[in-house]
Amino acid sequence: MIKEIRIRVWPNEVEDHDLHRKKIAKATGIPPEELSIHLRKRSIDARKMVQYELIYEYTKGSGDFARVKGDYTYKNIKSAKPVLIVGAGPAGLFAALRLIELGLKPIIIERGKDVRERRRDLKAINRDHKVNPDSNYCFGEGGAGTYSDGKLYTRSGKRGSIQRILEILHLHGAREEILIDAHPHIGTNKLPKLVSDLSQTILNAGGEIHFNTALDSLKFKEGKITGARFRNGESIDLDAIILATGHSARDIFFGLHDQGIRLEAKPFAMGVRAEHHQNLIDQIQYKKNERGAYLPAASYKLVHQVKKRGVYSFCMCPGGFIVPSATQEKEIVVNGMSPSKRDSPFANSGIVVELHPQDLGNPEDPLVGLRYQMKLESMAWKAGGGGQTAPAQRITDFVQGKISNSLLETSYQPGLNSAPLHDILPPLIGKTLQEGFRAFGKKMRGYYTQEAQILGIESRTSSPVRIPRDPKTGMHPELKGLFPCGEGAGFAGGIVSAAIDGEKMAEHAAEFLK
Repeated sequence: MIKEIRIRVWPNEVEDHDLHRKKIAKATGIPPEELSIHLRKRSIDARKMVQYELIYEYTKGSGDFARVKGDYTYKNIKSAKPVLIVGAGPAGLFAALRLIELGLKPIIIERGKDVRERRRDLKAINRDHKVNPDSNYCFGEGGAGTYSDGKLYTRSGKRGSIQRILEILHLHGAREEILIDAHPHIGTNKLPKLVSDLSQTILNAGGEIHFNTALDSLKFKEGKITGARFRNGESIDLDAIILATGHSARDIFFGLHDQGIRLEAKPFAMGVRAEHHQNLIDQIQYKKNERGAYLPAASYKLVHQVKKRGVYSFCMCPGGFIVPSATQEKEIVVNGMSPSKRDSPFANSGIVVELHPQDLGNPEDPLVGLRYQMKLESMAWKAGGGGQTAPAQRITDFVQGKISNSLLETSYQPGLNSAPLHDILPPLIGKTLQEGFRAFGKKMRGYYTQEAQILGIESRTSSPVRIPRDPKTGMHPELKGLFPCGEGAGFAGGIVSAAIDGEKMAEHAAEFLK
């Protein structure tokens, strides 16, 4: 019989599996030579002493410790009934894989390019400040997640199987550690190949993926989907569409609104991206001058309430880079990512303020948050001085309301321009951030320092628009056959939660078509 046991080890003992076996043998009374063990989960506890907590499965004698529990078979569905999927991000790709399992044919359209071609446009935005509105850090094969940290931690377990998503990612090339680590991640250098392999599985089963193909409008009659029109003038007739566009497809939101399809404004968050030296974050979190060879780059999570409004860290990237994530010219959007080794000398995190539709003007306008985003991104572009140069300020200067006479080194390739973000940001955001940074400095001694800076603007934390759906059927309440999905529809936040939502909508679509 397989049982579980928890043991704690020092960082320099984390790879000493013989020691782990001896500890488990001593705790269970089973002789080491008769013991079968299998590492199931690994996490770091740095609250008092920095130690690893390991969860092992064990049994006396031989044990069947299958790392991958599920059976993932993708039969050929080339001639099956089609479902259109708009968007090749994690929601769209996992919706497609689930449709194949259910005997339906996914047809994915993606406005951007495949991962290889997309690299050129990322180089252009970083080096030449040129933004391709259809191919950038947000749009293209794999969506915004492809060139992000690849964080796989989520609290969406009640919505679907997190383990299932991790297993599929592992089977397509993600390292085995994602099945073990408490806060798994893949890394921006590993994600493109993995995304390409997911797409290849879809193609091998008879599914279709069309890049450089953008949705223009939906076709519907008497409250039912009948197909879709594409920007290139082509169209398709079918009965079901999974809309998985991602949180930055603003033309989709405007287009649906123009077609009279009901949308809703929803809460979201905006702010800045804070950048520290990773060594400083390590020293604060691990309480030692050097983290050593056995500990990963330290991360942090901060939250504070300012007049009942939340200000918090978002998408913290240890050992990472800040990247330009604009999807149009004349706007500045910053985001963060980390390579798999998290070995950059910098740490960065979004520090954002929660916003509600009633804060921003007319809460009855479903696009009020979207218009607010666009306005602030344009202001950030002007403050940056043009191109993709980002406005920046030392944290202490921002809090004290002073212009920074000099800025620090940065991981942000397009460059920085010293700007008074304390004046540029609306008081709703700026004043709340100032109070938040003061509080964070007390919670993490050393965090609030002249040796750290902020870049503006972090605006794409989530979609400010929700495309409503019936919780029982997954369909838009006024349009049968339309399945709003993932971050763009306002029902997910991150790779795993979007993938779970994609699978869920695929199941609803299959039930509808049955």
